[in-house]
Amino acid sequence: MTGHAAVHADHEAGMRLALAEADRALEHDDVPIGAVVVRWADGAVIGAAHNERELREDPTAHAEVLALRAAAAAGGSWRVLEATLYVTLEPCAMCAGAIVLARIPRVVFGCTDPKAGAAGSVLDVLDVPQLNHRPEVVGGVLAPECSEQLRAFFRVRRSAARGGGAAAG
Repeated sequence: MTGHAAVHADHEAGMRLALAEADRALEHDDVPIGAVVVRWADGAVIGAAHNERELREDPTAHAEVLALRAAAAAGGSWRVLEATLYVTLEPCAMCAGAIVLARIPRVVFGCTDPKAGAAGSVLDVLDVPQLNHRPEVVGGVLAPECSEQLRAFFRVRRSAARGGGAAAG
């Protein structure tokens, strides 16, 4: 594979890792959003996380923030350079801010978030000219799979709320 097809295949592989990471959030009834940071030089995953807001009782424990923290620790710097962040859902404003501050050069997300997306849906924090960093953004990679993972979680949660079964997880 060469050119665009190879890049697309790489993005799909990265997103599949993020989808697998998102599944881990179900163990503690968190919304299944996953993120992985992949280093360009060797394709190594240097940060991986899933939502842990419920687990940690922490409103900032989003997958992207936790994955960026792990990648920064792995690289020994708050700057996460020469890497791609893969995340199953379009980043929110908080996560987009963290992406800008970490200086990560590329963000690839799965499905859009029409209620809180800050990579083009509601806001576009990642493309504000006044900010000192603007990463490349690729959206819609494995969007149907990413979207279905979230829809299935909320279907189970709604069913449980109506008395139709146990909560997700």
